[in-house]
Amino acid sequence: MKEGKIEGVHVFRLGEGADVLKEILRIAREEGIRSGILMAIGALRSARFGFYVSAEEGYKIVELKRHLELLSCTGNIAVSEGEPLVHAHIVVGDEEGHTYGGHLMEGTIISPTVELHILEIGGLSLTRHFDAKTGLKLLSVEPE
Repeated sequence: MKEGKIEGVHVFRLGEGADVLKEILRIAREEGIRSGILMAIGALRSARFGFYVSAEEGYKIVELKRHLELLSCTGNIAVSEGEPLVHAHIVVGDEEGHTYGGHLMEGTIISPTVELHILEIGGLSLTRHFDAKTGLKLLSVEPE
């Protein structure tokens, strides 16, 4: 087991029309967050997420273009090739109580707001490296 500590707690309110994934990446860059845990809730006007199939097929993309509640978004921030990389999953719900979820993709648009919480990790370095077998950038955790 590798153990780190919480270095800081960052809380943001993201605004109307912004892309959730792009906003998380922008904040990570601006705040210098290189290892973190993220959580978010809010409301969306559209959601775009993926379901991983295989290295050959990649992700099956799902797009929902209607008002949705962002019931949960959870994941992490790591570094890949010197830049922040977000790996997050979302669960959304519609007005009839149906839920959908998968890997957060660009194109998930906020309406009217999303509340984002990032726990910055100290003492550990989270990095991602390409794995040929899966076709994914897999997480590596090392002491700082």
